[in-house]
Amino acid sequence: MASKSRSYHVSATPVTVFAHLFVVAVTILVLVWLLHFRGGLAFRTIKKYEIINVHILLMVVGFILVAGEAILALKRIPATRRVRKAGHGILQVIALIAGIVGVYAAFKYKHESGREDMISLHSWLGMCTVCLFGLQWLLGFFSFVFPGAQTSSRASYLPWHIFGGLFIFFLAICTAETGLLERFNTLGLGHNQEGLLVNFTGLLLILFALAVGFTILLPHQD
Repeated sequence: MASKSRSYHVSATPVTVFAHLFVVAVTILVLVWLLHFRGGLAFRTIKKYEIINVHILLMVVGFILVAGEAILALKRIPATRRVRKAGHGILQVIALIAGIVGVYAAFKYKHESGREDMISLHSWLGMCTVCLFGLQWLLGFFSFVFPGAQTSSRASYLPWHIFGGLFIFFLAICTAETGLLERFNTLGLGHNQEGLLVNFTGLLLILFALAVGFTILLPHQD
């Protein structure tokens, strides 16, 4: 009976592999979209669309994908717990910096192109996501890294930290989906190569989110 019950166990390892493959695929699609179809990236330029391209790259690749890899690192790096925590923290810092700079790029684009900001659902969700991510990072730092944190406090906060991290990650995915839809409509994309690329990017982001979630939930078998 014990061996029969174990046969129903599904390892997280193949799901984790797919998650990493989705990271590579999304990164390639975003770079092709922004560099080939959208004319490139720049912070200072007369072509203002290049600034919003920086925003897209930083938020999708630098923020969402790196944050997802940070979640995977905490659970699936074949190393000691201390090394996993260090990798998780470093990736989270990178994601936070990318998110802050990405938000700055969005405001810069709106300001220099004479458009109103913080009027769409995407912008509201994005601001909430980055702020919550920063708060989550601070709470995690003072709970798990700060020398004065008590062991009992760490243990009691850990489930909330995991829940909050996954919630913010999925909120970031929702924000990206609304942003891609917004760009799709603004650019007037349809049944062409660029439109298909944007749609596939959104689909792969959802699959990446599911892969990250299942990686956390499923047992790991070496």
